[in-house]
Amino acid sequence: MDALIHEFAVAVRDPDGHLYRPRALGRERADRTWVGWIEFSPQGSGGVVRRTPVETTQPSREALTYWATGVTPSYLEGALERATRPTRPRPTGRSRLAP
Repeated sequence: MDALIHEFAVAVRDPDGHLYRPRALGRERADRTWVGWIEFSPQGSGGVVRRTPVETTQPSREALTYWATGVTPSYLEGALERATRPTRPRPTGRSRLAP
């Protein structure tokens, strides 16, 4: 289950001027480590919630919280860019040129 790790005090704008409120979320994995990502909720009417891919893996929830509290506004700007970037299919490991 996803856990709210940290709510950031700053809002971030995308290149089109839309304002988002970021927060760090995380989840414990089977090996007891934690992964974390940033979620951006649009401010005002309409809009789409955006999420980054996994931004970090930490040994504990406390370490994930520590990571999130060190995230800077410029990091959040880059994270919003990553969250709005179209996703690409992952390579399968097989060559497209193989017969």
